Amino acid sequence: MLPKLRALILAASALLLCLAPAAHAQDSALQDLLQTHAEEVADPGRRSVGALMDDLAASDLPGVARFLERWADKKVYLNKEDGRFYYGETEDGSFALRDIASDEPVGTAPAAAMEEIRPNGGVRRVISGALVEFQLSDPDRAARVDALDSISRRPTADQLGPLRESIEGEPDPALKARKERLANLMTARFGADTETRVAAIERLSGAVDLETRAGLSRILSAESGVAPDLPADANIARELEVGDDLTEADAYARLVGADLAAPLVTNADIRDALAANIEDGAVGGVPVAELSDPEARTRAYAALAEAGTVPPLVTPEEQAQAARAHVFYEVYDEPNPAVTDAASAALSEVEARVARHQVLDLGLDAVSLASIYFLAAIGLAITFGVMGVINMAHGEFIMMGAYTGYVVQQVIPNYTASLIVALPLAFLVAFAAGVALERLVIRHLYHRPLETLLATFGISIALQQLAKNIFGTQARPLTAPSWLDGAWVMNDVVGIANIRIAIFVLALIFLALLLFILKRTRLGLEVRAVTQNPGMAGSMGIDPGRINMMTFGLGSGIAGVAGVAIGLYAQVTSEMGSAYIVQSFMTVVVGGVGNVWGTLAGATLIGGLQKGIEWFNPSNTLAAQTYMILFIILFIQVRPKGIVALKGRAAGD
Repeated sequence: MLPKLRALILAASALLLCLAPAAHAQDSALQDLLQTHAEEVADPGRRSVGALMDDLAASDLPGVARFLERWADKKVYLNKEDGRFYYGETEDGSFALRDIASDEPVGTAPAAAMEEIRPNGGVRRVISGALVEFQLSDPDRAARVDALDSISRRPTADQLGPLRESIEGEPDPALKARKERLANLMTARFGADTETRVAAIERLSGAVDLETRAGLSRILSAESGVAPDLPADANIARELEVGDDLTEADAYARLVGADLAAPLVTNADIRDALAANIEDGAVGGVPVAELSDPEARTRAYAALAEAGTVPPLVTPEEQAQAARAHVFYEVYDEPNPAVTDAASAALSEVEARVARHQVLDLGLDAVSLASIYFLAAIGLAITFGVMGVINMAHGEFIMMGAYTGYVVQQVIPNYTASLIVALPLAFLVAFAAGVALERLVIRHLYHRPLETLLATFGISIALQQLAKNIFGTQARPLTAPSWLDGAWVMNDVVGIANIRIAIFVLALIFLALLLFILKRTRLGLEVRAVTQNPGMAGSMGIDPGRINMMTFGLGSGIAGVAGVAIGLYAQVTSEMGSAYIVQSFMTVVVGGVGNVWGTLAGATLIGGLQKGIEWFNPSNTLAAQTYMILFIILFIQVRPKGIVALKGRAAGD
């Protein structure tokens, strides 16, 4: 055993001895390169540093990017004793040295022996440009993103070459597309000729991202100008009309700013001028005692102006005449008209495409909100449509489902597993509570809608207080699984959260499940029979009381499942159901009571309407809800039975 162990140790030692020179050679290669340019490193100049940058770029050494970063940050030191370069920091009066390539500790040196290298601003700009080239091909994706962000904020012509060279070797498709887009933007600004720039701009017309819009807007940046005539050699963006684009006051202010007109004399100027020119109790022949009259002050000032003592007053007529005698315009910063014409056309096309995508994004938001309303209202549609019961405690069944999901997550920490358990358990809990409510209260109040409303409203308050006593008043977290994090993003305009997609899928599942139950099962047949004619259904052997109980329990159970779904993105509190009870009733009434398709139509209408109103007035959600309610009131006046009218007891026939 010992001979084998000894042999293993010897082999490992030999391997380390073989590898050590290679590692040392790699660590010293950057130092050797810097030594060949020692003067440029120690005392860099903007014109002399180019050769060093070329050699660093061609060396392909791993520590170059770190060296450039610390060189620009003034964290590189020259040890005057051995003439070598180090990273360092003070430590108890001495310097703790770190290797220039590996950044590993290599000992200490006296503080007096260390000289800090301070590149000036011009050299730091050259270093930053060279550093971008290394960062664009950095193995770390975050470093490449930072480099692209830096270029996007402050693009320069010398960055275009390194950016183009990095595109072919970019492994990330998203970053590669961004590099190509950014290269087109920079070519549009810094291209060698007009044809190249225009071609790059035309390639950008199919984009919708913010970066492209900002880049095209940068090309179309313009400054305002004023002159007696339009300058012949300027790239004019547009002429400004006084009265339409400018007020007369703004126009005259521009004339004053361009030294083309005399400044206006303010009331304060008049007051100060009069006070400074009082002689023998009068100003300009007007006694001081009369200067409280505005007309007298104007006469006195006019007299001073005629004598040349103060600047003359500018009358409104003179201001208007001066504005008419000049041309107001905006001139592009870009002097090439072909480039600005191409950029303007491309930006118009991009903005039109953005508008279409915004409509699509608004549609996705509306569908997402409609699926939430559908889940919240479908249970109420069943109970209200079949039984005619106005259940004001429906929101509390939603709250029960959300708290059930929270309790399950406390027992099962795995969020995916807890969600799988919570959905059916929330249905059972809410189903049992609904059956209990129907057997204990609702069954005694049939055909008494006012008493039913008051009773369920009281039960709603009691259930809220019970939840507060059990879970407290603070919101409880119902965490979604990690695979529901993030969002599905089509581009910079269109995107939707994964959790909302999951809720939409859940709504579709429940739609299919309810249609199956109502159309393909005995329970569904009996429910439809009781809905259309309860007396005839009873004569055929169907127990209306049992059907009412099962229907109320089914509607309550669905509300519990909706509570789990809603709790994944909303706060789980004792009052959370109250936020959905109004929308649920509106959804049922607008869609048509007692009909699944009507509830779906009502949810779609209300969700789309709310999102549409919010888009026109995004800063005032309360106003949007008010407008929506007013629209629904008008809609019910036109179609009182809802979108999908149902014959039978639910329709009041």
